[in-house]
Amino acid sequence: MKHQKSSIIYLTIVAIIFVAFVVVFDTFPRTKISQLEKRELATFPEFSWASLADGSFTSKVSSWFSDSEPFRDELMTLSMQIKDLIGIAPTEDNIKFHAPEPTAKADPQKDGEDKKEEKKEEKPDDSADDNSEEDENTMEENAKIAHAGIIVVGKDQNVRALMAYGGEANGCTGYAEVANFYKETFPQANVYCMVIPTSIAYYCPEKVKKHTKPQLPTIRNVIAHLAPDVKPVNIYFTLKNHKDEDIYLRTDHHWSPLGGYYAAQTFAKIAGVPFKDLTHYEQHVVHGYVGSMYGYSKDIAVKNAPEDFVYYIPKDVEYNTTYIVYTINKSYQVTGESKPAQGPFFYKYKDGNGGAYCTMMGGDSKITQVRTSTKNGRRLIILKDSFGNMLPGYLFYSFEEIHVIDGRYFTKDMVAYVNENKITDILFANNIFSAYSNSTCNKYRRFINQQWSKSPEKSEEPKAEPKVEKTEKQEEPTTPETPETSETPESSES
Repeated sequence: MKHQKSSIIYLTIVAIIFVAFVVVFDTFPRTKISQLEKRELATFPEFSWASLADGSFTSKVSSWFSDSEPFRDELMTLSMQIKDLIGIAPTEDNIKFHAPEPTAKADPQKDGEDKKEEKKEEKPDDSADDNSEEDENTMEENAKIAHAGIIVVGKDQNVRALMAYGGEANGCTGYAEVANFYKETFPQANVYCMVIPTSIAYYCPEKVKKHTKPQLPTIRNVIAHLAPDVKPVNIYFTLKNHKDEDIYLRTDHHWSPLGGYYAAQTFAKIAGVPFKDLTHYEQHVVHGYVGSMYGYSKDIAVKNAPEDFVYYIPKDVEYNTTYIVYTINKSYQVTGESKPAQGPFFYKYKDGNGGAYCTMMGGDSKITQVRTSTKNGRRLIILKDSFGNMLPGYLFYSFEEIHVIDGRYFTKDMVAYVNENKITDILFANNIFSAYSNSTCNKYRRFINQQWSKSPEKSEEPKAEPKVEKTEKQEEPTTPETPETSETPESSES
């Protein structure tokens, strides 16, 4: 009798839980946007008899139902918290992997040669990486290998999320070739090529470097393939000399505004234009920022380690900003564009807002033109991905005009654009993943004499980087390029 009573209680509890789930999932409003994953969720598919007959309609309904469940972010966060509680207690050197196993072991002899060559290029104050010397076997026992190519290191408020790099030393030549192509097309302009390293180049502990590949050889390969009249902007050692500062965001896959400052300083020196140090800027802070790596890694430790997003606004230079804003559909295809309109260059976000990386220019899907009070006849185009957003705000003292063009959205004829705006300087500034991509290079080539139709049916490539593009010799590394946040700034600053 006692056993029967216990069974009834157990079945009653299970039934209540089941009914509760049915009520929540079938009656509560569906989630449309995931702030955790920073994306729009699946929508209910359009019905047609053809899609019903071939099974695609029911398949899409199933995807919609599972992708847009009520309280999606809250449930995912709860799941991550539970997994974290039952996992191995973190230590200072605890490392959780979300990266593929290495395809080949490092060559110690080659590593030694690279380090010797590196010392020749370093400034005298450059120091060796401060990596942990914990026993590798212990490190591996604490490792958690999953998806998305994310490596989470550190603990408490020092957690940092890194994205493993898989590019080859002989890769990325297409990026150099497209810079050469622009120089041939625009012989009157100065053309520069900047490959932006990602944070794992500087913050990967020694014991786990076999899960990623070095970025310096790839950058050197790009420089080696540049034409003599294309100017390389090698910021690898510039950033390494400042790696103890907050030059990269811990919770986001981007660098920080401070990293962009040091890169812009190096570029200005190579371009031969004036440059002002940070004493000429006003510092602003968005507290409690958690960026894209929380959604990519799905590791609660990243959310529990918010950081300050610190940016700088120039104080004693006049500037006005004009935007042409693109209309984009759900597949990130450009379907139209606005007329030129003025707006702020710097947007203000509330503390804790995950969209703070859009502080500069408010996002990527636009052409930005900044006219400054620096009258020196120099007019710059920055061809970039989202990493490049950190550069133009430091160049208002350096150029009379700055045009910022994202490689995913530009729809105009580049030849006409350069001529009409009397461009004197063209800077390619992409993170190493984007620079490595054939897709990026092909888009830049298509800009030359480009003809574009506003038809929604036009086949444009989506904003996000493709998963993988293969060639006979090598495979491109992949990166989660940030979709623009759906969150809006609190107010704007001019």
